[in-house]
Amino acid sequence: MNPLINELEKFGHIAESVKKVITSRTKIIQKSKGGYLLKAGQILGNLFVIDTGLVRAFYIQTDKEINTWFGLEHTLLGSTLPLYLNKPATEYIQCLEDSTIYPLTTTDLLKIYSDFPEMNSIGRKTAESYCVFLEERIAALQTLTAIEKYKRLLGDYPDLVMRVSLGHIASFLGVTQETLSRIRKE
Repeated sequence: MNPLINELEKFGHIAESVKKVITSRTKIIQKSKGGYLLKAGQILGNLFVIDTGLVRAFYIQTDKEINTWFGLEHTLLGSTLPLYLNKPATEYIQCLEDSTIYPLTTTDLLKIYSDFPEMNSIGRKTAESYCVFLEERIAALQTLTAIEKYKRLLGDYPDLVMRVSLGHIASFLGVTQETLSRIRKE
């Protein structure tokens, strides 16, 4: 079955007729390690699901990459500015492994919402879930110590540290690689 449908169904029932439309409008993209799903400045409104692989989102500030999130298998993701506002992305989304991605364009998503009003509830619940994720991420960045952030990362994504470079993890946690190395030794 289409992994995009599997992830959307976590937020509510999807009728077979809607599944057929989603499947017909979903493409499969194969991206190699290092390839980009999105670059800053692009207006590429897509809702993605990662079937296999791993991606990271990051910003570039003063020639430094700052990782903001990682997407593993079965993760529903997208860049909010292009997806919801049709504005240029300010972030990059890059594959850290060879990845199979299922995207649905904003145009197709809006058409599905229009043609199948029951999908609006799923869309709202998806957006709410993302808002909760963002609030928890912001709170962690602002209130947790480096050790607490690392422990939370291990609890939430135990295999991530085996798949992502320490430099990317340090950037995600907002610490230097040296600090991360000290934390890992403790």
